[in-house]
Amino acid sequence: MFVLHATFHLDPAHREAALDAVRELVEASRREDGVIDYRAGVDVHDENTLRFVERYEDAAAHAAHEETDHCERFTERLPELLAADLEMVSFEVAEEAVDEFTVAVEDED
Repeated sequence: MFVLHATFHLDPAHREAALDAVRELVEASRREDGVIDYRAGVDVHDENTLRFVERYEDAAAHAAHEETDHCERFTERLPELLAADLEMVSFEVAEEAVDEFTVAVEDED
């Protein structure tokens, strides 16, 4: 599995346009072959910081994502939407090493 974590520092003057662009990107990206999970969220400490967590079947699926029309359109807009450099960390994870779990929340009724 190929995992990417990206941090976007939005220009506050373009925040709403950036959020609209991110919504479109996430929606389209989630439909791609090879995408396991694709999420973006606002940082709880800074409303102008977005954090992306992307999981792909492999690095080839991520490379294919970068060549999609929706990703290219989004990337072209980044200079106008960002207040600082984009930060990205990517890594490959051996499937055997992945430990996924959920925590059940009990209803108090």
